[in-house]
Amino acid sequence: MSREEIIDITNKFLIEEFEVESEIIQPDADLKESLDLDSLDYVDLVVIIESNFGIKLESKDFTNVNTFDNLYDLIGSKLHAVA
Repeated sequence: MSREEIIDITNKFLIEEFEVESEIIQPDADLKESLDLDSLDYVDLVVIIESNFGIKLESKDFTNVNTFDNLYDLIGSKLHAVA
């Protein structure tokens, strides 16, 4: 799966599930602030990512995920590790 496909799929479910405007989702924007995430929202985010991409995530995977770009990188690295 290409990076563009990862970004497209991710942005679509972020807009739907977290009810944000597409303009808010910028590569260098702060993920937590932009989506107004609390700890329960992170659980939802993990479940949504796992179901959309068929990957398994752990809390330690999010240690360095601060921006949308970081999130796309995390998903891409997990997908390539499975492939």
